[in-house]
Formats: sequence, structure tokens, C-alpha cells
Amino acid sequence: MKAGKTTGSLLLILLISIYGCYYTTLKKEDSYPEEALKAVHFFPPTFRDDMDFASLETAVRNNLVYLDRVDPKAIFQYGHDRFTSRQIRESQKLFLKIISESRDWSQLNRRIRKRFRIYRATGRRGHGKVLFTGYFEPVFEASLVPDETFRYPLYRKPPDLTRIDLSLFNKKFKNETIIARIDGNRVLPYYTRSQIDRQKVLAGRGLEIAWLRDPVDVAFLQIQGSGRLLLRDGRTICVGYEASNGQPYRSIGRYMLDKGFLNNEEMSMQSIRAYLQNHPEIAGDVLACNPSYVFFHIQQEGPLGNIGVPLVPGRSLALDARIFPKGALAFVLCEKPDVDETGRIVGWRRFSRFVMNQDTGGAIKGAGRADLFWGFGPYAEIAAGHMNHEGELYFLVKKDE
Repeated sequence: MKAGKTTGSLLLILLISIYGCYYTTLKKEDSYPEEALKAVHFFPPTFRDDMDFASLETAVRNNLVYLDRVDPKAIFQYGHDRFTSRQIRESQKLFLKIISESRDWSQLNRRIRKRFRIYRATGRRGHGKVLFTGYFEPVFEASLVPDETFRYPLYRKPPDLTRIDLSLFNKKFKNETIIARIDGNRVLPYYTRSQIDRQKVLAGRGLEIAWLRDPVDVAFLQIQGSGRLLLRDGRTICVGYEASNGQPYRSIGRYMLDKGFLNNEEMSMQSIRAYLQNHPEIAGDVLACNPSYVFFHIQQEGPLGNIGVPLVPGRSLALDARIFPKGALAFVLCEKPDVDETGRIVGWRRFSRFVMNQDTGGAIKGAGRADLFWGFGPYAEIAAGHMNHEGELYFLVKKDE
């Protein structure tokens, strides 16, 4: 999802991305790096992993590719502590060595606790828990030319969309930017979803990557930030997030709740899609309630996260890039669904695993939110569409020798 998403996959999340404001019970969350993580001196978690170590090794090695591109003296902040890029790289190389040499979980736990500092995400203020949701890589049928079936364009970034660094005008706007378009001598907000979809202000400019059969497909692909397009000749194109129009994100799920189309118990990605497919007469109004719009580019691999490396299913995490260190080694405890042969969720069970902070998302804000990438396929769609559970989030950094 460069899930701010990023040059790769936009990490707009699944459930919260679809109906984020619905969670009115969320308390105020920590919003500064110093507040987001707290050192764990007593009672660290028990480190066990429900996945294969081959996928973990892949995720860490992808991460080292990112760290190799970063200035070795660049600073990564973990709560009140600061580490250089070189220290983080050494930390993750040590982690690879430990998992390859450990004979069992007991030995791995001892070695991690001995060699690593452990930090816990503070989560919701006064709560200590993190709300986990999920996202995945959807597959949609598409065409490179429009016809009566494939009528809804997927756009690449328009050349008149520009990002303006406000700090160049005043230091009080440090790290603040806006998305705009230049019209003569005027700087204007970029077009809204309604202007793009309904007024068709971008039509005929040669920006179309492909056409999809349903506007809901386009909207859901924008929520996920990346996906695969299955063409009629059997070829597949990977697309990923390139830019957004800078307009505020508004939840279509919240809109549907307010209008009484769905209730809280029914709310999921699958139920939203089913309702809009069964009531096409309201789909346009529902989608237009969200002025935010995402533009894509074709990828040779992927999806990519906000650090520019491929995401690994089950191992890549999207967090608030403003407060959590990019490329961090982390450990999660949460719940995942058990699914029967019909695709029905029959229960939820606890799991724990090591993950890498490799993505971010427009709706992932604060120390109490995390989004787990599930990959693609039927289980990934089910898990991502229904995951909405509190858990714990820890970070690991090698201790000084």
C-alpha cells in the first residue's frame, strides 16, 4: 500500500480504509516518535512464529536492500532512542544469523532477549493495544482498450499534478506539502473524484493504463493501492500506487452506515461490494462521497511498499511513517481467521510472528493502528476483508556490544 503509500503500493487499509471513521471508540493516539514506542525492561513477549522462516528471511533481505540505499549515518528513532542506519542494518543481519542458528524456540527466545533491545508500541493512549487490519493484492479483469464491458479507466499520474513543499515558503510549515495543479497564474487543489469520474476532466488525455468493468473495482483497487490486472489474452499487468490527488479521504463505509444501507454487524469489504453490485443506482453517489483519488503506474514486480522493496505476504506491515521507523524489524501478536472449504470464517485464533515495517497508508495514523499485508488469493481477501482485531506490536534493535 507507498501504502503515504509510497512509490510502490498505497497502503490504504482494508476495513479502516473502507470505513475508518466508523471506529468512534478509538482513543486519542500518540502522534510523535518519542511517544509511539516504549522500551520493555520486564516481561518481554514470548517469540514464536506461525510462518516459515524462508518468507521471513526474504522479508529481511528485502529490507537490507532498502537499508543499503540509505545514508549509513541517517537516524532512525525508536521512542526516545536514536540509531544510525548502519546500526539497524547490523541489527537485522544479526537477526538473520540467530534465526538460522537457533535449534528451537527456547534457544531463539534466549538469544533474542540477550542480544536485542525490545520496544513496545504504546498503541491507543492509556490502552497499550494496537488495532490491526489487513490489506491484500486484488486481481481484476481488465482491457487495454475500452468497450461496452470495460468502460472505467485506471489512470496514471497526470503531468499537471504537482507536490508543493510549503517549508520553502515558511519554516513553520516544515515537512508539510500540498498536492495542486497550476492553472495559469493560479495554484488550485487537484480535481476531486467526482470531477474525474463524473465530469471526466481527465478523459482523452492519454492517461489510461487500462479499463475495468466496474467502478467499484477501480475504487477498491485504489483502496488497496496495488493489484493485478488480468487481460483477456491471459497476460497479467501489475499496477501500483504512484500518487494521489491530495484530497481528504472520506470513508464510503461510514457514508453507507449513515445512509442506512448497511449496519455495523454487516460491515466488511465483501458486504460493501455486494451491496453496491446489487444496487448499482447508488454506487456513483457512494463512491463520490470520497473525494480522494489514486493514480497508478505499471510495475515489473510487486507490490512495493513505501521503502521501495517487494512486500512479502504475511511478513510486511504498514504503519504510520511519521512516527514509526521505516524498515524496522517488528513482532506482532494478534488473531487470524480459520476458514472452511466454502470460504466461510468459522473462528479466529491467536498468532504471533516477526514482520517488517515496509509500507504505510493514508488511513494508518497514530501508534494504535497497523495494517498487515496478506498477499493475494481467496484466503488473503477473506483475512484482509475481515481482520479488525486488537493486538500487540513490538520492535527489536540489537544491543550495544
